[in-house]
Amino acid sequence: MVRRLELIESLGLDAERLRPRAARGLEPGITPSCTAAVHVPGEAAVDPRVLVAALTAALEARGGEIVTESEVVEPIFDGPRLAGVRTADGGEHRARHVVLAAGCWSGALGWLRDPARPPVRPVKGQILTLRGPAADPVATRMVATERIYLVPRGDGRLVVGATVEEQGFDLRVTAGGVYELLREAYRALPDVAELELVETLAGMRPGTPDNAPLIGPGAEDGLLVATGHYRNGILLAPVTADAIAAMIGDSDPDLDLAAVDPLRFAEVGAQR
Repeated sequence: MVRRLELIESLGLDAERLRPRAARGLEPGITPSCTAAVHVPGEAAVDPRVLVAALTAALEARGGEIVTESEVVEPIFDGPRLAGVRTADGGEHRARHVVLAAGCWSGALGWLRDPARPPVRPVKGQILTLRGPAADPVATRMVATERIYLVPRGDGRLVVGATVEEQGFDLRVTAGGVYELLREAYRALPDVAELELVETLAGMRPGTPDNAPLIGPGAEDGLLVATGHYRNGILLAPVTADAIAAMIGDSDPDLDLAAVDPLRFAEVGAQR
C-alpha cells in the first residue's frame, strides 16, 4: 500500500488515508482483516471494449478508414525516408508518417529493419470477469491490493486482474492464473465467492527493458513510435495520441518526451 500511495501522490491525486472501520464504511464488503486503506475519489475506470467501439465510431464519423485482417509485409521507401507500407493482399498505404503502434508485436515485425525494431516484448496477463446482482454489488468502487485490482461495472460485473507473466506469445488461460486471481479477490472481498464466473481471458502487454513507453520518432526517417505502454495502455492513450498527432502535424508536443524516447536504449548501447 505504501508504494501505491507514493504513486498516487506523485500524480497529484487527492488521497485520504483510512483506518479499517472507515474503509469498511465506504465499502462494507472489504475483508475484516484490512488494516489500512487509501481512498482516492478522483480515480476512475473505463471499459476498454466500450472505449474501442466508441473510438472506432468516432474515427469513421470523421472520414477515417480502418483496414483489418491485412498484414503489413514490406516497407515503402522514398529515398531514405519510410513513406508507407505494403500489405499481404497487395495493398499500398502511403503517408508522410508511418506510426508503429502494434502493441506487444512491435518488436517482432519482420518488415522493419533491425535498427528500427523497438525492444518490445509480450508480458502475459490473465484476467477474470465475475457477475452478481447489479442492485447489490460486492463493491461500488475500485479496490486494489498489492497483487490485484477489482473493478466493478454498472451491470453487476466485477473485473479481477491481472497476472504478470513472462511467457512470450502465450494466450492460454491457466488453472494457476485463475486460482491466483480468485484467491486474491477473495482475500480482498470475501463476497466474491458467491459471484458467477462468466469470463476468463489472457492478453499480452507491450513491455520494454524499463517498462516505460516508447513515444516519438523511431530509427527510420518518417517512422513514429507509439508502443511499449506495458500495464498503462488505456491510461496513457490520450496523452500518447496528443503527442503523436502533434508530431504528425509538425508541431512540438506539449509534454517533454525525453523519458520515453524510442531511441534511448540504442543510445545506451552505443555508449557501452
